[in-house]
Amino acid sequence: MKYLRRMVWYIAGRLFFVCTLLSLFVVVFYYSMNASGIYIVLKDGMAKRAQVIMLDEKSTDLNKYFQPAFIERDEALQIALSGTSPYTWYKVRGIDHRIELKWLWSWPWDNTATVDFIERIPHIDGNVLSQYREVVVAQNGEEALYPPKWQAGKYKATMIHENGRWLIKSITRDNSWNEP
Repeated sequence: MKYLRRMVWYIAGRLFFVCTLLSLFVVVFYYSMNASGIYIVLKDGMAKRAQVIMLDEKSTDLNKYFQPAFIERDEALQIALSGTSPYTWYKVRGIDHRIELKWLWSWPWDNTATVDFIERIPHIDGNVLSQYREVVVAQNGEEALYPPKWQAGKYKATMIHENGRWLIKSITRDNSWNEP
């Protein structure tokens, strides 16, 4: 009886260890899967947002990355879609869009995620449209021949897993952050 009890406790201990290890692997796998999906949607979504604002691209593609309610509330997008963007007088050929993740958290069993990130566009390739050249130079000088710089910022995004994909639900800017 003594040997049987030892054997049962030995097997139970090893089984508990194996189950705990497997559970940890499953949690890490799902966290990694969510993190990669979130990063891709965030990077591509913010790049598409900047392209719609600067390059006058179609805004229908934004629905792949953002919830419709966010698109309606986003002030920068609404200004660009109304045609009053500061980039309307410029021909922007390309942008160098960069996202730097600072914090990302999503429980594997949860449908929401919180992401802190920094968005920068260090280089904008473009110049003023020829029909606006004289007006722009007269108002703002020679440095206004090139598109205005994109204001880098630190943001906190809330993302939601909906219909099998991650979408950006809201983005708030951290106004206390200053670009180094």
